[in-house]
Amino acid sequence: MKVRPAFVAELAVNLLLPWVAYRLAVPYGGEVGGLIASAVPPLAWTIVELVRFRRVDALSAVILLGIVLSLVAMAFGGGTRALLMRESFSTGAIGVTFLLSLLARRPIVFYLTRATVARETSEGVARLELLWAENRSFVAAMRLLTLVWGVGLIGDASLRTYLAATWPIERFLVVSPILGYCMFGALLAWTFWYRTRMRRIRGTHGLLGDAAGSTLGSTDASGGAAG
Repeated sequence: MKVRPAFVAELAVNLLLPWVAYRLAVPYGGEVGGLIASAVPPLAWTIVELVRFRRVDALSAVILLGIVLSLVAMAFGGGTRALLMRESFSTGAIGVTFLLSLLARRPIVFYLTRATVARETSEGVARLELLWAENRSFVAAMRLLTLVWGVGLIGDASLRTYLAATWPIERFLVVSPILGYCMFGALLAWTFWYRTRMRRIRGTHGLLGDAAGSTLGSTDASGGAAG
């Protein structure tokens, strides 16, 4: 499988550069200054992605939200550990949103899938609405996708919050992004596998395509989020 240069660059920005920025900034700004500096590379990457493509991948969106939430925590007296937990804050918040949407009439994955299908096919939205109204198997599949992603994101957030509270800062900066990529990759792999099973549902032929995977694997600049 050919590795895209853009993917290598994303890994470098989100895995390597935060640690490098932290090491370079600590002698001048202490731990807080180092942690703030470690947020700059992924933040810059997110801004570039938004300007170039008007689209932000889900991992960058989580990082951006985490930076915002950690700055809020710092404003209310949080310390270095609050900064260290920035991605955990956002990942956990997104996971909770997924689970809470199960209490609504339609789960969040249905709306994200509908937005993706609307961009790809002219009649896709009407077909999705019909499936939701008439096919209980499709409804159950949408709810299961929402449940798995919600639980997975909260599990990832819980683990990294614990590590942020107990591990040395440098070790956490190196390991935490790797854990995030592994969890996100595992959720995407399961989603793509489950999508093949969903194609057996009557009425989904030619409709799902990559919708479920691409919906949860990216965040549109104009307003959909995933984790």
